[in-house]
Amino acid sequence: MLTMIANHLDKFPLKRPKPDPDNTHIAAAVLVVLHGRDDDPQVILTQRAFHLKSHAGEVAFPGGMWDQIDEDLMQTALREAQEEIGLAADSVTLLATMPTSSPRRRDISVTPFVAVADSILELNPDDGEIEAIFNAPLKAFMHLDHYEYFDMQLDAEYGGGVIRFPFLMYKNYKIWGFTLNVITDLLNATLGAGIDLEYPTHEKLEKLAKEA
Repeated sequence: MLTMIANHLDKFPLKRPKPDPDNTHIAAAVLVVLHGRDDDPQVILTQRAFHLKSHAGEVAFPGGMWDQIDEDLMQTALREAQEEIGLAADSVTLLATMPTSSPRRRDISVTPFVAVADSILELNPDDGEIEAIFNAPLKAFMHLDHYEYFDMQLDAEYGGGVIRFPFLMYKNYKIWGFTLNVITDLLNATLGAGIDLEYPTHEKLEKLAKEA
């Protein structure tokens, strides 16, 4: 399974993009690290610390905002992964750059980089940012009956309406939003997983904001 994923990542050539100076969005990058047995690969995920002002307690890939010290967004992903979970850059092999996209309602563009761990990893969370580090088996995302939906109440700026998001529970972790979208896109593109989830579009959110 892991070999098949790696062999089909040519759909996403490895690039070293830099933030677009003409784009008003904040640039960020994350690292999608795959590892484990070929027949049961895992993806490294984090749970953000509960005291953070933004996305507290949510599940995310290691990564973060581009900094002027970074030569490109690949370096951003590697630097942030080292800072957040102690991942050494030379412990992974980068394989692909997935399409840049924007998480819900944020003026930010995030570029995911897919990597495979070369050996057993020794990871340590930064207590200031990370509540927990855990491995989620990719097989869990292949079962369509594992997915559920939850309703989210929008802020007043969006009319206070309700929208639905898909999610998957793994142990006590609720995986949803941008993180879930990247994982399912990766599985669909490389394994033909056929995971078709319904996400609220940015167009819908913008429409709600105009109607508010």
